[in-house]
Amino acid sequence: MTRTVMVRNFVAVAAITLVSVGLSGCDYWPPALQTQIEQLQSELQSATAEKAQLQNQLTSIAKVKDDLQAQVTDLSRANQDKSTMITSLQNGLAAAQGRLAKSAKVASPKASAGKPSAKVTPKAPAKKKPQAKAAKR
Repeated sequence: MTRTVMVRNFVAVAAITLVSVGLSGCDYWPPALQTQIEQLQSELQSATAEKAQLQNQLTSIAKVKDDLQAQVTDLSRANQDKSTMITSLQNGLAAAQGRLAKSAKVASPKASAGKPSAKVTPKAPAKKKPQAKAAKR
């Protein structure tokens, strides 16, 4: 029985020794592996630096994108406002032209029958005046 106890103790000590050596690691590497390890470490450092640079570029590009998106939003809003203004001015112009046509029709029966062509020519300049005013706005 003492022999089995000694064998158990020996196995336990051997296991503990193997585990401690395994956990402590091995600092000796053959020269070829050491060169390869150093090369991989330098590649890792350069990749880390490149990653940081790319992240900085990504951040700056995202900021530019946000600025441009804000400009697009502002310009879209201004475009919508201008479209509304143009529609309003076109409606006003059509209404003014309608009033002008009605006033010309009312004035036309009072005039003599020999001068209807004379009444037609003043209509063209009268129509251009509201357009000039609309363009100034």
